[in-house]
Amino acid sequence: MVLQSDSRFAHLDRVLSHPGPFVDPDEFPGAEQAKHFLHTQCKVLVIGAGGLGCEILANLALMGFADIHVIDMDTIDISNLNRQFLFRPEHVGKSKALCAADFVMKRVPGCKVTPYHGKIQDKDDDYYLQFNLVICGLDSVDARRWISATLVNLVDGDNPDSLKPLIDGGTEGFKGQARVMLPTITSCYECSLDMLTPPTAFPICTIANTPRLPEHCIEWASILEWPKVFKDKKLDNDDPEHIQWLYDVARARADEHNIPGVTWSLTQGVVKRIIPAIASTNAIVAAACCNEAFKIATSSNPYLNNYMMYTGNESIYTYTFEHQKKPECPVCGGEKVVVELDRDTSLQDLIDLLLERQDMQIRRPSLRTATKSLYLQAPPQLEQATRPNLALTLGELLATDGDAGAAAATDGGEVTVTDASMPFSLGLRVVFK
Repeated sequence: MVLQSDSRFAHLDRVLSHPGPFVDPDEFPGAEQAKHFLHTQCKVLVIGAGGLGCEILANLALMGFADIHVIDMDTIDISNLNRQFLFRPEHVGKSKALCAADFVMKRVPGCKVTPYHGKIQDKDDDYYLQFNLVICGLDSVDARRWISATLVNLVDGDNPDSLKPLIDGGTEGFKGQARVMLPTITSCYECSLDMLTPPTAFPICTIANTPRLPEHCIEWASILEWPKVFKDKKLDNDDPEHIQWLYDVARARADEHNIPGVTWSLTQGVVKRIIPAIASTNAIVAAACCNEAFKIATSSNPYLNNYMMYTGNESIYTYTFEHQKKPECPVCGGEKVVVELDRDTSLQDLIDLLLERQDMQIRRPSLRTATKSLYLQAPPQLEQATRPNLALTLGELLATDGDAGAAAATDGGEVTVTDASMPFSLGLRVVFK
């Protein structure tokens, strides 16, 4: 274990020697107790060992956290080495979690890092209940949604220890954010889906007929030309030869339309939907996340309430605000999501509406009522059996016999929406205009 007298943490000991100016003295346990908990008792889970995760793991170890667990399902690629500094060329092809844990423990004696190479979904509730707090350094919206919903579902009103603070960091180029989520108390990740950058998509007619951007030429090469030339051969986004072919074809089309800017790296970025990773952004956001972890673990200063945005495009700018809970949030809210539609709206129209809503991030929804299945995406037999319902109106589908049917025909009804991308069921209240 790390000793409290360890000179490596003298700077942190000075921070903990007295509470911050905005802390209630009754909430601060005292310097010795805070240091003891930080160095010997606090157990932290880090999800992700990539660009953000490497920074977070190093920061936590150097701040005196002595019991760290890390989960990551990826292996190390040569392209990671320029910014994921816990890895070396000999690590290429190996587990990120295992290599990161081994590196940190060698460099910071006394710090125990327990790795797991796999998915966060592999672990059960008891696993997550053992931690004092969770820090995410993920590049996946689906994974963030899953862990956020899982920690909300863990909360038991009769057991205060079941509330696990979640600190989430994210970066996109020169932009990033850090936030603190207290499950069931503050807004959860699901509450803020509408703040995500919408996925970039270009109209096919523009790509095919009137390209104006280098991205249009690259999309044309990958979406239209590749299937035309190679028929049934699948495009492999990780194959350099495939990327080179796309680059050559896109470059020729760009020259034809006098469009500059088609490069090999841009081609790879467009095809793989890659947003360039900036090491300095990762360092800043990871530092913010670990700063919040330190404050939560020691109670030495108030933690963030609850969202910090950072941008470094032209200069350094940060902004903090309180992101509000949404009453209709399917994870932490208690109200149903209400949609107001005409009675003659088809089920397909309702599905299209769900797919378009940025605040839901739904891809392949299945819909049910309390008494019947409206449309199921899988298995194929059920999809085929419920497919005719797509052309029927909601007035027809939600109406049943008797008084309940009359109410449904007048007021709509409740529809349960499930999707592989959602770790929960969405309750939908359909109200007819």
